[in-house]
Amino acid sequence: MVSLVRAIRVGDRALEVVSKAAASGCFVALGLARLQAGDAFGTWLAAGLLLCAAGDLCLLDDRGFSAGLTAFLLGHLAYLGAFRSALPLSSWPIAALAPVLAASGLAAAWLWKRLGRRRVPVLAYVVAISLMAWGGLATAAAGALPIRAAIGAVLFYLSDLAVARQRFVRPAFINRALGLPVYYLGQLLLALSIGSSPGGLP
Repeated sequence: MVSLVRAIRVGDRALEVVSKAAASGCFVALGLARLQAGDAFGTWLAAGLLLCAAGDLCLLDDRGFSAGLTAFLLGHLAYLGAFRSALPLSSWPIAALAPVLAASGLAAAWLWKRLGRRRVPVLAYVVAISLMAWGGLATAAAGALPIRAAIGAVLFYLSDLAVARQRFVRPAFINRALGLPVYYLGQLLLALSIGSSPGGLP
């Protein structure tokens, strides 16, 4: 992670590619190492990790933004599937949704005039990541998953605000210097949640 941020800071493109691929490979490897046969939650979550790693690689090229957005959208949906497998949607507390809706509404209003022709896909993405964050909070609040799952989901959510600012508002090194560590910590915590649903690893 340190090498990735440093590579971006100094403009070392080769080191950036290698560092990002390695960092993303780490959370995928961690998740797969914890995956057990018959673990529906872990399978959904591992699929999400793989999709997010693919999105990371797509975003290494500015021309890959749409492909990266699609990969992350599918990743969020996979995480949503994981949280639903740990706790039925009907049991998710509505109270956990309120802060997510408030934050997402503010983010959508902040970005709206800047999105142009990307309004529909970005708003679809906002809906998906909002549901994903709610799932993390809801399952942890109900005791179906450990708190690290909720923290990971929220950190992933917050890291995407940095991506949005970088892409649509004001490109700056600070967006990535803050957003990337938050993103990778979130993914690592989600990967560590594999095996923590009933019947899995502790």
